Amino acid sequence: MKKLVISALFVLQTVVVFAQSTGFSGKVVDSKTQKPLQNVVASIQNTNLTALTDIAGVFEFKNVNPGSQLLQIRSTGYKDQLLAVDVVDGKMLDLGIVVLEEDISIEQQLSLITITENDLGDDNSGSESTSGLLQASRDVYQQAAAFNWGQSRFRIRGFDNEYGTTMINGIVMNKLYDGRPQWSNWGGLNDATRNQEFTMGSAPSDYTFGNPLGTQEINTRASFYRPGSRISMSGTNTNYSWRTMGTHASGMNRNGWAYVISASRRWAKEGYFEGTDYSANSLFASVEKKFNDKHSLNFTSIYAQNSRGKSSPNTKEVTDLMGVEYNSYWGWQDGKKRNSRDKDIEEPMVMLSHYWKLSENTNLNTNVAYQTGRISNSRLENPLGNNPDPTYYRKLPSYALNDPTQWITPSGSTEPINPEADRLLEEFLLSPQIDWNAMYIANQNSTDGVAFALTEQRNDDTTITANMLLSSIISQNLTFNSGVSFRKLKSHNYAVVTDLLGGDYFLNVDRFFQGDNAQFDLNNPDQQVGKNGTIGYNYNLFANVVDGFTQFKFNYKKFDFYLAQTFSRTEYQREGLYRSGNYANNSYGKGDSKVFENFGFKGGLTYKVTGQHYFDFNGMYMTKAPNLRNSFYNARRSNEFTENLTSENIVSADASYILRTPSFKARLTGFFSRIKDATEIAFFYAENIGDSDGDEDSFVTEITTGLEKQNLGAELGLEYQITSTIKATAAASYGQYTYSNNARLQTSDDNLASQGLSPLKDFGTVYLKDYHQPGMPQQAYSFGLEYRDPKFWWIGANVNYLSDSYISVSKIMRTDNFSIDDATGDNYAGATPETVRDILKQEKFNSFTLVNLTGGKSWRISNKNRNTVGFFASVNNLFDVEYKTGGFEQSRKATFPDLVADNANGTPSFGPKYFYGYGRTYFVNFYINF
Repeated sequence: MKKLVISALFVLQTVVVFAQSTGFSGKVVDSKTQKPLQNVVASIQNTNLTALTDIAGVFEFKNVNPGSQLLQIRSTGYKDQLLAVDVVDGKMLDLGIVVLEEDISIEQQLSLITITENDLGDDNSGSESTSGLLQASRDVYQQAAAFNWGQSRFRIRGFDNEYGTTMINGIVMNKLYDGRPQWSNWGGLNDATRNQEFTMGSAPSDYTFGNPLGTQEINTRASFYRPGSRISMSGTNTNYSWRTMGTHASGMNRNGWAYVISASRRWAKEGYFEGTDYSANSLFASVEKKFNDKHSLNFTSIYAQNSRGKSSPNTKEVTDLMGVEYNSYWGWQDGKKRNSRDKDIEEPMVMLSHYWKLSENTNLNTNVAYQTGRISNSRLENPLGNNPDPTYYRKLPSYALNDPTQWITPSGSTEPINPEADRLLEEFLLSPQIDWNAMYIANQNSTDGVAFALTEQRNDDTTITANMLLSSIISQNLTFNSGVSFRKLKSHNYAVVTDLLGGDYFLNVDRFFQGDNAQFDLNNPDQQVGKNGTIGYNYNLFANVVDGFTQFKFNYKKFDFYLAQTFSRTEYQREGLYRSGNYANNSYGKGDSKVFENFGFKGGLTYKVTGQHYFDFNGMYMTKAPNLRNSFYNARRSNEFTENLTSENIVSADASYILRTPSFKARLTGFFSRIKDATEIAFFYAENIGDSDGDEDSFVTEITTGLEKQNLGAELGLEYQITSTIKATAAASYGQYTYSNNARLQTSDDNLASQGLSPLKDFGTVYLKDYHQPGMPQQAYSFGLEYRDPKFWWIGANVNYLSDSYISVSKIMRTDNFSIDDATGDNYAGATPETVRDILKQEKFNSFTLVNLTGGKSWRISNKNRNTVGFFASVNNLFDVEYKTGGFEQSRKATFPDLVADNANGTPSFGPKYFYGYGRTYFVNFYINF
């Protein structure tokens, strides 16, 4: 009997041993409060194994393969933890307490938005910087690109941000007008938009096929926010001065309800550049109802109103006289600075999201969104007066310096002088700003409508979007994602009188033409327009886009790979609400529609050398419909589509070596992309390219088609935890971003249309091959050190070197029209290949070095709760370095003799105009979490 009992006990022990799982568990807590953290994502690298912490902060993995594993712990607002775990067969290891520290880059995002809100023009294109796209990224290279290089308008891999996809709850936020996200639509709501996922390049996304720059997904599901409240107050000297923000998240209660509310205000009487006022108010609310374990419904509403004064690009002549902070757009009125170029954005949106857990491994997410509102850009019109801009070329010394008749040689002297240039200089220095009072006086004396008026160019957009996203874990090795979406846009575009400046009415005619050609609207000729009346142009744009994608992700012990496909159908149409005098037969009513059908394929492979070493490869081919902005060459006047309009062809590929250890992380990537058949539209005032004889001055549309761009280069990111408190980072980007072909150029000219001729004039080949793409550093390097004290204070510094940034060249000057005289068919005198090449050499901006400092401190208020207070401070461009962020050649002097004459005295009247970066700036933020 005794032997039987012993045998039974041995068998029972054996069964228990073999039944015991192989894996590990742990508990995640906040480093300050030591409180457990719920819904933290724990994942084992190179597997599909993930787990969420429960209310006690505990996670658990069972049935894990024995051996060395890398465990990643990630939660929004905290630094990632990467832990090496040696899994023992037949044992459940207890990892004990895992501490998560506050992610200081979350505080840096508050200062980042001051960069991404800037723009270059009046066409609502937004900033071309891609730094706003990177807020969700934790890669050291991408963080350097956002926080250190973004202030110089650095672009990841040379891509404009229309080649990235930004989403909120799976709804694409890129504008159909220009393809770019309007970040101001959720500006000031950093706390409410912190739940983000970012994928780089063509890497797989669970929400969309994507674009070659990458994807950013912002999730506003109320139950995903960590419960608590936060209030902050900030001060800065960038484009606003003060900011206050408050956010509260309830967490999911027992009745299945969760909600989040957030609000902020930002304001300034004057930003960094002169006369740039700022006012912004933002509101956010998200409410979720969880009906059961399978169904949840979430409602999100976002309202972000923003108004700010713009700053002017200036020629070297103006900057030398007034400095880089000078802004010609403002003037004094009643003792206050008034900016004539304000940009106002007010486009609220609402979203309804349904989350359906079809099975344990399959989820269906359905979203419907409605967005409506207005973007407006103000400007001065002078139908009967001289140009009120104080930097108008006739008001500057260079105008007289370049006029041979103004040079005289006094008797008894051999040196010529220019009294008119001296007079213009004196007058400009005495009155370098807009004279508002003079315009009021001129209007009071006008008898044929106002001489001056303040107007707004408006875009009233209404967008309806619906989509469905399906994700399913088909097997241990295969995950499937798919989605379908529909977007419908109606965009009302028009100009409106906002201030008659003391006058009686605005006569709605074009003063440069006569008779019917002068009428902006033949259906209402010689219309006298009062305040808030429509003038100049008035039309609707319509767009319908349907797209879908499928994606398969395969995961194995040594290899991961994915395949994705997409198809889209895009339809555009214009409806004229004015019958233009110059385009009487093709401007009023609805024009023809045009359809673009596009597709794409992408795939990638990750080879896992070990648990710490990887090789990663990605490739993409896709076609992309042209945006609305470039689809109509003269949308303000005509229903005609751009000639030779076609979809872009995009090829991109990258290869990376990745190293991840608990103390050292590295990524080295080589990349290549080519964009073919791109279309670009520009507008400018030019001489000697106008009517059929080419001898009149005209405001023209420049149409470039068949453009090809090539981007290649390398990226490097290094992060080394030297000690438990000291970390070093380094990042480098080397690129060559060029035009790789000679495209075709046409102009559209209302002068030709007024003569009954085709408004289009073909200039043939535009010689752009091997010119550099403009407006971004093509080389960037960064090195930083950071110290984090166990008592919750930290300080960091980084040094950044940026170079190889180029000016935007005038395309019309790179055609044969520049050097060949149409009258004779021969080159202009002196226009040899050597002299033409020299005068058209692309300007390369000076390299520069920026030093940035950051630091902060936080305190725990009580041991019994999660209340903390803290502050974050940064100083960018510590040594106040002056540098150019962009610029463009003016196209008015579009022929060789005209350009030579304009440069004869070294101070051209139509020299390039430049944008400058901020000098030394600061940002300070105080906050309390409770």
